[in-house]
Amino acid sequence: MTLAPVDWVAALGRAALDLCRTIGAVALFALEGLSHVLRPPFQPRLFLRAFLEVAYFSLPVVGLTAVFTGMVLALQSYSGFSRFGAEGAVANVVVLSITRELGPVLAGLMVSGRIGAAFAAEIGTMRVTDQIDALTTLSTDPMKYLVAPRLLAATLAMPLLVIVADVLGVMGGYLIGTFKLGFSGPGYLKATFDFLQVMDVVSGLAKAAVFGFVVALMGTWCGYTSRGGAQGVGAATTTAVVASSILILALDYVLTEAFFAR
Repeated sequence: MTLAPVDWVAALGRAALDLCRTIGAVALFALEGLSHVLRPPFQPRLFLRAFLEVAYFSLPVVGLTAVFTGMVLALQSYSGFSRFGAEGAVANVVVLSITRELGPVLAGLMVSGRIGAAFAAEIGTMRVTDQIDALTTLSTDPMKYLVAPRLLAATLAMPLLVIVADVLGVMGGYLIGTFKLGFSGPGYLKATFDFLQVMDVVSGLAKAAVFGFVVALMGTWCGYTSRGGAQGVGAATTTAVVASSILILALDYVLTEAFFAR
């Protein structure tokens, strides 16, 4: 059956309304979560648990990703710049790309796949097994107990992860530059530190904090609103990873425009 043009318009309108409704629900959820972050009583034990989960247990995947990204970036930069006789700019490109973009973005995507999915699965399981309703029955605010500590922990932990990612990414480029491409070690490091500016690092850390908040927000919201048993938890986990990844890439452009647009 062929849909009439008015049916297509109606379907588009319903999709737009659903999108606006979802954006509004997420925004209200974020505001409520932030209000609980700033209001006592606080939950230091839950915060420390979430902080360790985000910061410490994500170090291996973030570190390996950063090292190999720096290595590949050095190789690709050298391959491209050698066509123009500009091989000396390899160190500059590596440190600029890692600190401004690749460090925070890749760390955010890795944490999204690991932590966002874990938050959504944990809270979603509590939702479909009525544990969240039990918390409410026991006069415990689920937002204060489940959401606020995770939002704060991810927002504070992501910049620390990105600092590690920046160091390891630059180190990966240094290893390839000195052991494979023939650069001298002191010369490579001098070119790196001479070119690096404070704003490059600060912008990357600011992006990391925003990305950490987004990962925790989407993970907790998708889990908190999940329905439909095990299938609903699986769908919530997938949605959390996909939505946070898309938002990270979109916000990366917005923040880059804010920091570096002339």
